[in-house]
Amino acid sequence: MLRRNFVKLSAAGFAAVMYSRLTFANAIGNSLINHPDEAWAQVDNQWVKLTGKGGAAFSHQDIKVEVKASGNAQAVYVQAPNSELQGIKFTWNYQTVKYNKIFGDHWERGYGDLAWRSPDAGTKNPWYVLLHDDKQTACFGVKTGANTMCYWEVKPAAIELIMDTHSGGVGVKLGQRTLHAADIVSSLGKAGQTPYATLTNFCKVMCAKPRLPKQPVYGINDWYVVYGKNSFQTIKDQTTAMAELVSDTNNRPFSVIDDGWQQPDDFSIVNDKFKDMHKMADEVKSHGMRPGLWTRPLIARKDDSKALLAPKIPGRAQNDDELILDPTIPENIARVKRNMALYKQWGYHLVKHDYSTWDIFGKWGFQMKENFTAPGWKFQDQSKTNAEIINHLYGAIRESAGDMYIIGCNTMSHLSAGVFELNRTGDDTSGKEWARTKKMGVNTLGFRLPQNNTFYAADGDCVGLTKDVPWDKNKQWMQLLAESGSPLFISAELDILDAEKKAAIRQAFANAARVQPNGEPLDWMTKQFPERWKLNNREVTFNWD
Repeated sequence: MLRRNFVKLSAAGFAAVMYSRLTFANAIGNSLINHPDEAWAQVDNQWVKLTGKGGAAFSHQDIKVEVKASGNAQAVYVQAPNSELQGIKFTWNYQTVKYNKIFGDHWERGYGDLAWRSPDAGTKNPWYVLLHDDKQTACFGVKTGANTMCYWEVKPAAIELIMDTHSGGVGVKLGQRTLHAADIVSSLGKAGQTPYATLTNFCKVMCAKPRLPKQPVYGINDWYVVYGKNSFQTIKDQTTAMAELVSDTNNRPFSVIDDGWQQPDDFSIVNDKFKDMHKMADEVKSHGMRPGLWTRPLIARKDDSKALLAPKIPGRAQNDDELILDPTIPENIARVKRNMALYKQWGYHLVKHDYSTWDIFGKWGFQMKENFTAPGWKFQDQSKTNAEIINHLYGAIRESAGDMYIIGCNTMSHLSAGVFELNRTGDDTSGKEWARTKKMGVNTLGFRLPQNNTFYAADGDCVGLTKDVPWDKNKQWMQLLAESGSPLFISAELDILDAEKKAAIRQAFANAARVQPNGEPLDWMTKQFPERWKLNNREVTFNWD
């Protein structure tokens, strides 16, 4: 008789035991997923145990949860017509004590703290988790584009999946509709396969249809040189100088104009420093580069009606007078779409959109350890989960962008996959201090490269090439980005570019312009800032300290 729960594994005989006890082996192939042993629902901040019916259906009062086989996944469907539902939790009896290391993702960007760790029952592992026993790696996750915010907890005798269904800071009101909460997937690495290769393959399972750039993306971004104190002239100067270092005419680089071009509260109106963004785009194109633009889609105008604004969330306001649009209001989504269409009309080929997770939740990803946002507040429309609200926003951006490339920054990684061509792996690097680039760049690129070209092009952020950052460190960081198969962006102070630096940039641009295999951090199991890398089938050692 086949078991209803996860297979109880020991380190010995891992593969043999695994493959002999798969409930859905014939249906979905290399899967570790069986029906959960327990299901719970969260209402009024209390977890209530649901009654199981054959392991595939659970209920309590008006709440019903059903698990259905769907291709290579187990699809979860939820009904709660009368409850304000805050979450669903599945528990599988699963002996994890033999695993000495686990690895999970971040909600949005990484913050320099990604690492393989010893199992900890109190750690939330967003979207997916890997368990390693020195022989093989077991992977558990949900498919990208889920309609709930999903995380895994690994306990000594169980694995739990929590599908958060909050809407703002309260439970969602589903009414009569059925919520397709998530598609659960799992995979077992082959014997002798590296955890890196296993995760790369698992990313392909989680995201079957990534939306990828047609060619590798590289170029320049002005942020880490001027930090918003830019102008038409500074962009012209940067583009003119850096274009001279480009040798690939078949894959043109981008010149991305970061924050500073717009009116403070209106991303459809250019300020006096730039005057004409269509002319700015034409100027960039005249130097053989492709124009890109930074935007913040949910910022509100000071004269906006209060009816359009999201509630004030404790801790969210960057500035006391900062106002945020409610993304559940159709008029606001229409504005986001108009702005994206405007950038396309101006002639831009790429748009980098930022701050949406902060603007929606009032927290950065690293602050989401206990909850996503402050409790008690709600959007105008409480009928959609936070994940659905984000999916709708991202979908609107995608639809209105047309063939422009989109970089998500401060965006939910798992919800960006398959929607945006590029996504930032980590928080900002720096043009002022190497320690920040090492933390936010090296760490997050190393631990998120398996997502590169499986979820999207994984953007490790810029090389802040300035006099404040040691050249010997930036040279290595630039080489890693240029040869890892990920996007490369450089922010360079022009007056420090001597012959050596120009030659290095020219080589980095040439490398980044062509298709390359993903780099692999060879020591990521033991080092938070990997030093040994496999790049283009050769081993390269970096010194980050």
